[in-house]
Amino acid sequence: MRTGIFVGSFDPFTIGHDSIVRRALPLFDKIVIGVGINERKTHMLNEDERVERIARLYASEPKIAVKAYNDLTVDFAKREQAHFIIKGVRSMKDFEYEREQADINKLLNGIETILLCAEPQLASISSSVVRELKHFGRDISKFLPEGY
Repeated sequence: MRTGIFVGSFDPFTIGHDSIVRRALPLFDKIVIGVGINERKTHMLNEDERVERIARLYASEPKIAVKAYNDLTVDFAKREQAHFIIKGVRSMKDFEYEREQADINKLLNGIETILLCAEPQLASISSSVVRELKHFGRDISKFLPEGY
């Protein structure tokens, strides 16, 4: 079974994240969306809310599971029996960061990373931008998947 994990803090899960998941779906038998828990970060939504909202988005898709984790991504991948990490890249800055992470993850346990480029119209959308807009009272609904 080809299993990939798509990981991030997903605070919140944006239309950019949704695009990556939907574009990766045909490549895998199963995708586990891993909601990373980092106690050092301040979150807009707690981990249960993030997991529940993302799971609700994909409730009708049997190939997708959503789980929280708080350890190394490679350890999460091993538990999920995943051989691939799926990551989206929006810019050269993202690419350099993700390439370095991919190298380390490959060295740690041999896992491959699949990089999918953001669709051009979504390349400027990030969770941090959405949180900032919400902080200043702006409507963020256009940046979130329908049903989130």
